[in-house]
Amino acid sequence: MAIESFVPRQKKSERLSADQEKDMARRIHTAERRARKAIDGLTCADEILTRKPKRAERTRAGMVDRLEEAVNEVWKQFRNDPGHKQSARAAKQAWAEAEAIRWELAMSGRRIAHGEARKLAGPFMDEADLVQEGYIGLLRAAKRFDPDRGIRFSTYARWWVRAQMTRAIDHTGRPVRLPGCAVEQTRNLRKAIKRFEDLGADYTVADLADEVGIDKKRAEFLLSQGQTVSLDQPVDDGPRARSLEHFLADESAADPDDEAIHAQEIRRMLDAFHNVLSERHRYVLSRRYGLEDNQFRTLSQVGKGMNLSRERVRQIEREALMRLREQANIRDARRNNTG
Repeated sequence: MAIESFVPRQKKSERLSADQEKDMARRIHTAERRARKAIDGLTCADEILTRKPKRAERTRAGMVDRLEEAVNEVWKQFRNDPGHKQSARAAKQAWAEAEAIRWELAMSGRRIAHGEARKLAGPFMDEADLVQEGYIGLLRAAKRFDPDRGIRFSTYARWWVRAQMTRAIDHTGRPVRLPGCAVEQTRNLRKAIKRFEDLGADYTVADLADEVGIDKKRAEFLLSQGQTVSLDQPVDDGPRARSLEHFLADESAADPDDEAIHAQEIRRMLDAFHNVLSERHRYVLSRRYGLEDNQFRTLSQVGKGMNLSRERVRQIEREALMRLREQANIRDARRNNTG
């Protein structure tokens, strides 16, 4: 039986009981252990699973990512190997089962994503985009959820959903994207400011830095982000310091990419113009649309130069345009077939 790549399908969001959440999490862990057992002893898998983990990989989610990488590598190398094909197949099947259950567990909390999106929707991100970010948070929560910690998945996932959404808003709402750690530290600094203000206490940047656990210089830098900057403010040193306005893009200037695309289309049109049309067709279109001298002419004016009636010129023009359109359709059809 051929194994196809697992593509999860969205199911209708259903409220699960605490026992159901724990049961699904345990089934995920069981399927992951089966996948691990199937690839145990294979060199390519052991190299991935036993390598020294980076800081971000020292969590359960990091372990799951390494296991997925190992399963995929085993499947890639041994799916056609008679000696190890059975092990690769078993690992792939177990992993697909774990992913299916994990997706079902995550989507059981879709109402959380929608609820948090309604609360956080604003000028920087609308509700639909926030819901998508919430789904990412649900999947991250499902990958980390431990059924033996005595906490509901719905409770555990809410934190991950909100964290994913606030991180996305922070990144979207800034002209320059900051690293995740800087965004978190900035948020903590503003929380510290609010605490001092609620208490009515005086504070300095050094006090805020101590509260958050960073040095004063970094606190000053983070608090300066997002402040209004004058376009006349010098942004470089030297005897002829230039303002920020000097570096801004000129919106009235032509876009090089657009110019290149336009030139390419003009070349294609000229090729079709000379290869597809007769001399009479080319003459009518050139005179009608000013292709040579940029002077547009009426049907009557073109007809006088050819000793033809206005109606006959219109017919010739129509034939020429139809041929060009047919040529364009043929080129598009060929492009789609080769693509």
